[in-house]
Amino acid sequence: MKLSLVEVEHIAELARLDLTAEEKEQYRQQLSAILEHVARLQALDTEGVPPTSSVLPANGRLRVDEPHPGLTVESVLANAPEKMKDQFRVPPVLE
Repeated sequence: MKLSLVEVEHIAELARLDLTAEEKEQYRQQLSAILEHVARLQALDTEGVPPTSSVLPANGRLRVDEPHPGLTVESVLANAPEKMKDQFRVPPVLE
């Protein structure tokens, strides 16, 4: 599908782009190529292909989710610039 310069100018206006004549022609060619590629993909026969199919094997190698001890309050606050009552003290953002 070939786009016209008018269509590219309309798309540029929607995107709030101020394009030169050279950029309009470049984008016309690039967007037309993208639309042609999508048209070829739409022509593929996908009947009988489940929507979640993949060419990759379905063996996820995830680690076992095991609980581990967390950090202590002292180690968390060790590098805090300011602390008060076992909490980070930060300057107020609203007055």
